[in-house]
Amino acid sequence: MLAVVSNQRGLARGLVSWATLAEIEFEIQARLRERGAEIAAFRYCPHELDAGCDCRKPAPGMILELAGELELDLSRSWMIGDSPTDVAAGRAAGTRTALLDAGGAEGSADLLAGSLLEAAAAIVGREGAGELSRS
Repeated sequence: MLAVVSNQRGLARGLVSWATLAEIEFEIQARLRERGAEIAAFRYCPHELDAGCDCRKPAPGMILELAGELELDLSRSWMIGDSPTDVAAGRAAGTRTALLDAGGAEGSADLLAGSLLEAAAAIVGREGAGELSRS
């Protein structure tokens, strides 16, 4: 099952609207469905950096909310992201983590990958092999 959690402070700043995000979601879903996939849910943190909310990554609020709603086992789930805050949110929620486009940089992620496709292939391969070691 796939879900998206995203910090979108552009909402608080008036740079993007909820309607625009809905249009983007629609387009993503349409393209994925053509390939036999879909995203189960999208969650956004609409707050500014200093809002002190529990949803803005690296806080795990959005992940925990989705876990309850979608009945996810977080210990068997992966948070894939392109920043250290994504890794921190995944860790705080109890997921395994993958960091994209790491450019050789070390981090605390369980997996370093050059792209989302590479991360997905590695995760599927690891799950099938029962492997959890760091790349």
